[in-house]
Amino acid sequence: MIHQLRIYEIFERNKAAFHARFRDHAVRIMARHGFHIVAMWETASAGRTEFAYILAWPDIETKTNAWASFMADPEWSEIKRVTRNEHGDMVGAIEDRMMNPTDYSPKLG
Repeated sequence: MIHQLRIYEIFERNKAAFHARFRDHAVRIMARHGFHIVAMWETASAGRTEFAYILAWPDIETKTNAWASFMADPEWSEIKRVTRNEHGDMVGAIEDRMMNPTDYSPKLG
């Protein structure tokens, strides 16, 4: 099992719209493409607001295929287009990190 940490810079001006889009659409569509969301947080770092979440994957190939499928999903593309037109850019910088457990890490689950 591997984990992926995603951190999005989000903007105060449309933070509520970002959370609504992620909660009401992204989570559902991601599940359809095999994503397993472990947890989600809103954080603050270096004077910016961030949204962070962890995904669990059985292997890199599954992660790569699921992301490609999700990003090509026509429903997701349309939701992003509509919300961008209505609220402007909703995400700034994106950080993406793969996290591989050490041999001494407690087991998740």
